[in-house]
Amino acid sequence: MPVIPEIESFTDDLIAIRRDFHEHPELGMEEVRTSGIVSDLLNQWGIEVHTGIGKTGVVGVLNGNGPGRTIGLRADMDALPIEEKTNLPFASKTPGVMHACGHDAHTTMLLGAARYLAASKNFSGKAVFIFQPAEEGLGGARAMLDDALFDRFPCDEIYGMYNIPNGQPGTVGVKPGQAMAGADFFDIRITASGSHAARPQESVDPIIIGANLVQQLQTIVSRNVSPTDPLVLSVTQIHAGAAYNVIPSDCTISGTMRFFDSALADKVRQRITDLCAGMAIGFGAKIEFDNREIFSVLVNDETLSHAMLDVASDVVGKQNSNITEELQTGSEDFADMLHVIPGAYCTVGHEGSLPLHNDGFFLDESILPVGASIYARLIEQRTAPEQVL
Repeated sequence: MPVIPEIESFTDDLIAIRRDFHEHPELGMEEVRTSGIVSDLLNQWGIEVHTGIGKTGVVGVLNGNGPGRTIGLRADMDALPIEEKTNLPFASKTPGVMHACGHDAHTTMLLGAARYLAASKNFSGKAVFIFQPAEEGLGGARAMLDDALFDRFPCDEIYGMYNIPNGQPGTVGVKPGQAMAGADFFDIRITASGSHAARPQESVDPIIIGANLVQQLQTIVSRNVSPTDPLVLSVTQIHAGAAYNVIPSDCTISGTMRFFDSALADKVRQRITDLCAGMAIGFGAKIEFDNREIFSVLVNDETLSHAMLDVASDVVGKQNSNITEELQTGSEDFADMLHVIPGAYCTVGHEGSLPLHNDGFFLDESILPVGASIYARLIEQRTAPEQVL
């Protein structure tokens, strides 16, 4: 069974919605315009709407044509702090903000499924459409959970998906069990003593300390973590100084850790703490390590991973739907929802050579009816009363 014909018939509408979102991106917890459009459309289609969940989150509830199970579908709405360089006619009009990860498409695909299901009512049970804010490291899933998301809208299962520019349009992959990494964000603040750049002997130079510390951090994975244990530690920012002739007093180092083993992550956190303490003593400076545990490890339910793939294969064909064993070191806060409700998270491939989070990222819009059809088929098939884990 290919893309649902009714969804195919309003593909142009989906493209227009997605391009509007793309042209007007909003950062996490600022998705006021986006959530307003989502709410208005759901209302137009006769779907029960709840707003302000997790600040800017939206939930739509649609009853089917008889008793059955309740299935949740989730999409994220936020953009990234990136200056867009695509030169598209519908490129971002918001300076320094861009939909460089496809969340505009995720939201649109879920809206497409909601529109179709509201018109067809070709399912039993209940569909819960979850439009989440602030996925990009700002805790949107946790904010919705703190607002009693699944107490107010109980679900038997929950599903999500994301686009991947792998040059393989219409392919779907699911990794049962552990699938995506947990993630920490960290800041290391070095407080030392500045001086004139011509008299460095009068300083305790935070840039020298920072350079040494960055090199030491890069030894953790190579010398404190087994080669067979997947873990990534990346320094992504160094901030210090504002003049050519001044040795500053402060330096900040920031980065991220990605992991699949919580005990190993604890070991690395302690190793960073120890390195900072040792550097502080060795150089005579103050070094503070601020670590935030942002993302949990995403774990797909084994049975529901196969169930999702079976549904996807109805849309893209069995030859284009696969179980994968590859762990993704990217992170996704849908993991927090999966810790509460069993479900699965899949990838949908599309044309493109530039990676996600790139300022030139281009989304292949042919993915829109595909994702919407997969979401819709999940509701039609998984809400049936006889479906079991």
